[in-house]
Amino acid sequence: MQFVLILLVIAGGMGLSVEAGLLGPLGSEVGDLWATFSIFGVGAALTFLLMLFFSPRNSPSFFAQPGWQLLGGVLGPVYVVILTVATPAIGIAMTMIGILAGQVFKSLIIDHYGLLGTPHMRINAKRIIALGFIIAALVLVAQG
Repeated sequence: MQFVLILLVIAGGMGLSVEAGLLGPLGSEVGDLWATFSIFGVGAALTFLLMLFFSPRNSPSFFAQPGWQLLGGVLGPVYVVILTVATPAIGIAMTMIGILAGQVFKSLIIDHYGLLGTPHMRINAKRIIALGFIIAALVLVAQG
């Protein structure tokens, strides 16, 4: 099961690269914020349809959840605006590696301290080396 989830995560990462490639040209045609809005509009419509057919009818309301858990709704558009602005200027590879570096760095901190309700996973040498490789990739792609 873990292997299947890893494959799904990799496919999701590939999808983000495609999304970045789509957002850059769309942003230059209609504006960065309209491009972001269109991505979230289509995504909201698709999610609504999925909820209609696949969501359990007796699930608790998300309004009953702590407000901080809804911060992803704020972070998502910020992320997409960054993709829309950065991708045409620095390319998809630089954008994605930069995003990855930021994700891994912050993920190590979140795991280490068990923030946001996640289990504690201590930072160790292997994790630091992995982050170092990602930073090295960022430097090499920037120079290439």
